Formats: sequence, structure tokens, C-alpha cells
Amino acid sequence: MLGSMTTEGADHGTDRPRTGGAVPRVSGTARVHGVPSTTERWEAFYRWGPYGLLALATGMSAATVSALMTPGEVYSAAVLLGAALALLLWATWAGGQGDRWGGVHYAVRTVLAFALSWLNPFFAIFALIGYFDAPKLLPARWVRPGLFATAVTMAGSQSGGLPPGSTTQWFLFGALYALNAGLGLVFGHLGEKEAEDAAAKAVTIAELERANARLEQALQENAGLHAQLLVQAREAGVADERRRLAAEIHDTLAQGLTGVITQLQVVRDTSDPGVAREHLARAQSLARHSLGEARRSVHDLAPGALARNALPAALETAVEEWGARTGLQTGFTVTGPVEKLHDEIEASLLRIAQESLANTARHAAASRVGVTLSFMDGEVTLDVRDDGRGFDPGAVAPRSGSGGFGLGGMRARAERLAGRVDVESEPGHGTAVSARVPLVRHG
Repeated sequence: MLGSMTTEGADHGTDRPRTGGAVPRVSGTARVHGVPSTTERWEAFYRWGPYGLLALATGMSAATVSALMTPGEVYSAAVLLGAALALLLWATWAGGQGDRWGGVHYAVRTVLAFALSWLNPFFAIFALIGYFDAPKLLPARWVRPGLFATAVTMAGSQSGGLPPGSTTQWFLFGALYALNAGLGLVFGHLGEKEAEDAAAKAVTIAELERANARLEQALQENAGLHAQLLVQAREAGVADERRRLAAEIHDTLAQGLTGVITQLQVVRDTSDPGVAREHLARAQSLARHSLGEARRSVHDLAPGALARNALPAALETAVEEWGARTGLQTGFTVTGPVEKLHDEIEASLLRIAQESLANTARHAAASRVGVTLSFMDGEVTLDVRDDGRGFDPGAVAPRSGSGGFGLGGMRARAERLAGRVDVESEPGHGTAVSARVPLVRHG
């Protein structure tokens, strides 16, 4: 019976926890619906298991007193039982299970269990706890000697009690001790292996904690960068909208007001009532048109001319009206297969054409102006040429980055569409403005 108990202890020992030695393999440490975890159950066994084994050993010994013990041995056993119970109470309530006092607790308990089993072999049941908590209580280098000491008690009880009374009992004791010592070696090996696994897991957990700390720090830094990018994006959006409105105001209100002033100057300088009425009507029409375009610009809508016509028709109308206002000879040409372009591309090309014509009226002193819209493979070009006095393009500072006006404003519009604006001019030989943008079809 005691031999079967020893084997059972060995089976359980392979899965026991280790603190400073073997630890039970814990498949889960958290409570699930109030059920204690594996670690909690082992801790409860270490705390209360010795009491249960001592009580069981005492009961079995008491049942065999008449057969195995003399009255003197009974008194001695009672004293030793009191000492064992006091030891267990001290270990439970006064810290005798800690790292500092664990070795003392184990050694004294092993001696008491040996003495009790000498008086009655059934007290070896109490010694059985040594197979379980030796790795928990003893330093690593003392685990195997502690297990071998426990094996002495277990082999003695299994061979019929200590001391052996015959040669056969001595032989049986030796064989059983070898068996129990082998079990001790197995316990020690498993304890060392699980200690190595526990150490490796501890290193892995520590590394994961450091990685988590670095990840948390990186997330905090990313959150700060994200907030900074949001602020920068908001500021960039505000700046871009300001540039857009500035360019739209320049291309609509400023040019319209310039035309109105020009018409009113004619009215001021003429004495012919018919001519005055004609130019007043033009001034009124320009003012209304400019007001409508200003409203459309505020709401970021396409120019009014494109709301009614496609780009070629809108450009032709703009060129004809500009020629009528300025009195210059104009021409408009379309080359290549006409296609419906993306709304933003059409609006940008129309604004570039209007700005280029306005510059011609203000600065070129030209007599003829030609506008050509060319549809090519993957590209659309707009060319505005005049025979005016020309200028030196290198002497004009580009202002595309300012959301600017004039040539800078035209370049900014083209660059937003991944295009470009080139200017060819020479004093006394006219000017050619060429805008090239990708051909992106409508829809």
C-alpha cells in the first residue's frame, strides 16, 4: 500500500510547481467562473497537504498500535506528533515556507517523519510530502540530497519498518531504496528541466514586457506625430484655400473691375451719347458677370462659362468677348480630337487663358492675339500668342508659391494638376504662353 502511495507521489511530482526548483506546469493561472487556477490549487496543497497527510498517517498508525507499537513507543510518537504539528503551524503562520527558512523546515520535518516511521511504518505517509515540496523549499543544490533522505524513510516503511530485522529485509530495503532514489533522481531531473523552462519563460516574458514598453512609447510618439500632422494638414488646407480664393478673386473680380474701369474711361472721354450708352452697358454686363463669378468662386464651383458649355466653346466665347472689349484682332483654334475633360482641368485652363489675355491687354500693346487648344495623346496644351512688344522672362520673378498673380498664378494652377506653364518672349518680338496639363477625361 505504501509503495503504491510512493508511485502516486511520483506521478504527481512530474507536474508540480517549482520555486527555486520544479514548479507545476500551469496551463492557466486565472480563475474561470470562480474556479481556482492550477497555481492556486498547488499553493493550497503545499499549505494544507502536510496536515492531511499527518492526520492520515496518525489514523493508520493508531489503527495498528496494538500490533506494531509498545506503550513506550506510543508515548514517544505522541511527543513527536506534537513537534510535527508545531512545525507545520510555524511553517504555515510564521513564514517557515519562505526561501530563508524552507531548508530548515524541510530538514526538521524529514527527521521527524523518519523518527515516526521508525516507531510505526505507516507514519511514512507523512514523509511522502517531501517528494512534492523538496524543490520548493530547498536550494537547487540540496534538492537531490533532500529527495534521497526522503527515500530512506519511504524505503524503510515499505520494507517492513526500521530497522530491518533480517537479511531479507535488508535486501528488500536496499532494492526499495534504489527504487525510491531513482524516483528522486527523476524528480530532480524534472525539477531542473522545469526550472530551465521557467527561467526561459521568465526571460521571454521580460523581453515581451520591454517590447510592450517600447511599443507603448512608440504609440505615444505616433499619437503626438499624428496630432502634429493634423494641425499641419489643417493649416495647409487653410493656406491652400486662401491661395485659391486669392487666385479666383484676381481672375474674376480684379479682371472684371479692370474691364469696368476701361469702359467707364471711354464713357468719360467720349461726347457721343450712343458710344457712352454702349460702353456703359458693357460696364454693367462686366460688373454682373464678375459678381456671379465671385459667388461661384466662394462656393468653389466651376466658372459660369463651363456650366453652359464645354471647354472649347467656353474658350471661344471668352476670346471673342475679350476681343470685343479690347478692340484687338483675335483668333481661336482647336486641334486634335475634342474630349470632355475633368472639371478641374477645364476650369484651370479657362482661368489660365483669361489671365494670359488680361496680361496681354495690360502689358503687351499687341494688335493680334491667337489662342490654340490642342488635344494630344495623354496631354492637353493651351497656347496664347500675341505680336506685342514682348519682355525678358528672366527678369520677371515667378510667384507660383505665393498663390500669386500673373505668370505666377498661371504656373500655380498648372502645377496643382501636375502640369507646367512655359513662357517664350523677347523684347520687340511678342509673347507666347504655353500651358501643358495631363489629359484626364471627365468621369
